[in-house]
Amino acid sequence: MNKTAIASPWKNEAERKQERALKREAVLAAAAHMFSERGYHRASLDEVARVLNVTKPTLYYYFKNKEAMLYACIEHGLELLNAAGEDANEDGGRHTEDAANGMERLVGYLKRYAVVSETDFGRCAARISDNELSEESARKVRRIKGTIDRKIRDLVSAGIADGSIASSDPKVTAFALAGALNSIGHWHAGSASLPGARIANEYINLLVNGLAPRKAAP
Repeated sequence: MNKTAIASPWKNEAERKQERALKREAVLAAAAHMFSERGYHRASLDEVARVLNVTKPTLYYYFKNKEAMLYACIEHGLELLNAAGEDANEDGGRHTEDAANGMERLVGYLKRYAVVSETDFGRCAARISDNELSEESARKVRRIKGTIDRKIRDLVSAGIADGSIASSDPKVTAFALAGALNSIGHWHAGSASLPGARIANEYINLLVNGLAPRKAAP
């Protein structure tokens, strides 16, 4: 028998891994939407399964329980927020005349942060308390939040150093900026009358105007 002439109906290992990864992403996206819309306690795995046209036991193939699913949603949202700061740091080592100053890099980061805050994953990260997670998962989440906080502080400090941002306490300023943008995820669910891009720009304009250096009174 010519073995090469037989077409196997089963997928190879690489294809199975890719298929599983895609299905896990779909489960995560559906869970993030439910958690962000209904909150952790009101959202049910039955609803997640119904959205995906699968049975509830199928979900446990990808996540061992509801809390593990929640952690994955929050972690992914925070990783997106963390990644939003990578581009802002690209100019950090440049010393050319056209290098972005601290304020410009901070504004760029805040805009990307606001975009993530408008997603289901961003809302999960903002709306759901670490207290809903196990202590181990909560520690991991706090570690990522700490990284994001340090990025904002570094950008504020850089702007203060180059004179593009008024003198302030970088720690307090970072808390204020992140808190303001996180609030978008708490109250804004998206609508035609209040598009996310407009909300983000309004927030950032208010924050930036408050940060701009002020001329001393004569």
